[in-house]
Amino acid sequence: MAANVAQGDALGGLDTPASTPARQQPTRRPPLDPRLLRHSRTSRVYLVVTAGSGVLGAITVIVIAAMVASILSELIVDPSARSLSQQSWHIGVLAVAVAVRVIATVIHDRYAHRASAKVIAELRCEAVDKISDPNRTSVRELSSRREHLATVLTRALEALEPYLSEFVPALILTAIVTPAVIVAIGIADIDSAVIVIITLPLIPIFMILIGKMTQDSTRLRLDAMSRLSAQLLDLVSGIPTLRALGRARRPAAKVAELGQAHRKTTMRTLRVAFLSGTVLELLATLSVALVAVTIGLRLVKGEMSLYAGVFALILAPEAYLPLRAVGTQFHNSENGLTAADDVFEIIEAPEDHTTRTRSAAIAGTAVTLLNVGVHGRDRWAPHRLNGVAAPGRLTVITGRNGCGKSTTLQAILGLIPLDEGTILLGDIPVAQFDANSLWEQVAWLPQDPVLVPGTVAQNLELLGPLSRPLAEVAAATGFDEVLDELPSGLDTVLGTGGVGMSAGQRQRLALTRTLACAAPLLLLDEPTAHLDDAHEARVLAALRARALAGDTVVVVSHRPALLTGADEIIDAGGAHVG
Repeated sequence: MAANVAQGDALGGLDTPASTPARQQPTRRPPLDPRLLRHSRTSRVYLVVTAGSGVLGAITVIVIAAMVASILSELIVDPSARSLSQQSWHIGVLAVAVAVRVIATVIHDRYAHRASAKVIAELRCEAVDKISDPNRTSVRELSSRREHLATVLTRALEALEPYLSEFVPALILTAIVTPAVIVAIGIADIDSAVIVIITLPLIPIFMILIGKMTQDSTRLRLDAMSRLSAQLLDLVSGIPTLRALGRARRPAAKVAELGQAHRKTTMRTLRVAFLSGTVLELLATLSVALVAVTIGLRLVKGEMSLYAGVFALILAPEAYLPLRAVGTQFHNSENGLTAADDVFEIIEAPEDHTTRTRSAAIAGTAVTLLNVGVHGRDRWAPHRLNGVAAPGRLTVITGRNGCGKSTTLQAILGLIPLDEGTILLGDIPVAQFDANSLWEQVAWLPQDPVLVPGTVAQNLELLGPLSRPLAEVAAATGFDEVLDELPSGLDTVLGTGGVGMSAGQRQRLALTRTLACAAPLLLLDEPTAHLDDAHEARVLAALRARALAGDTVVVVSHRPALLTGADEIIDAGGAHVG
């Protein structure tokens, strides 16, 4: 790709909290989100394995209860059956059932954690692929949501791990073990089964009530974490500039305020979680106690056998156990599913079905703007913009701040969809161009150019080998002076975002590699913002030379020198001027 990729403003969120997108009123989600099974093959395999282990667990639970009840009832009722040889069969079956249950539980738990990590990785990769697809996520949308997306795809998505490894197995056990245990209890003692059936719905009813109360707080917690992460990311990236301006301590109060908001929302969620867990445990305990009391009274009156009483008493807690586990992990599931909602929103974003298959050469073609309009958050910028940037002429787009000049360049690149109007390259709409075919023929200099970790020479060749002599272009941009100041010249190693160079030096590096690129269409956003008058004149001469050579050169600028030297001026805040 022969275009520089825009980089976010390092100081964008230091004075105001990072915004998160407005959200609709949350609706109740199904406990097992079907989108999870649709977008992750591992989750489908995991669901089958968990269901199989649930069936095996139900069988072993019933066998264990039957063997324990048989042993106790025979030992108490029949004195002749108290020898070890007479109970050896029961003890052997009991030992095998316990061993099978322990082995199945250990294997499932090990697989559950590995599978949950793989599911999270699959969802994260799919979401990143969708975000990086310009047909699904525009540059403007990505820029406005980048902090929130970074939080969701890193820390927040990890909350799916307890949901997958703990909540989903408990949910499946509830669907398999609980009905099987109730049937087994009903065969031995119908009265105990009726009590379990009557009291069992109390747990999910209270879970639903608690869930309605906690869903909003969970969403607020995620939003607070997103704002805090965004503030810290912006602060870290902007520290060198803040220190240079003597404002390094100013954002501390805002970060502290966001940290307090995150702490409060987290403690509110935890408080509800602890209280709800106590309520659910109390309900389950009282229900089991009710079964135990009725069994004890009927045993005293001789209305049921000891075997049936012990069997029902052992199985009664097992009927409530999966639901208790669901209640215990319920808040983990809310955290995970809240993050998953955002991930699925990314993955299932509708694709732009505009045909993008044209692969035409744009050398020697004009860029025509016909009633171009892009609607931002609160207004149009630009709006009904018209103009022609012809090859062989230097075209400058000017206008007041915020009128959509940089947006116009991004629209020419096809990075931002138009809300009205058309942009033509020759006679072909930009929206129909194959993105790779277009970008290979464009050299783009944004206001915040990307510099990757590596040497200065590697960053100069980021768009490909230089097609013009470096000394000639560097002399025009003043980058030759920068090379003299660097400790190792072209071999100087830069950090992330160009750490090791000043803002002006980074801009000159990016301007140099743009002018040294052989692309026939040049789009430059404020290329002389960090240059003095002498170097500005040299850059203007270089741009005019590229235009005279037949290239199409479009520059965004307020600078009088560029406006004076332009062949064509387009006012983004008004009508066509030149």
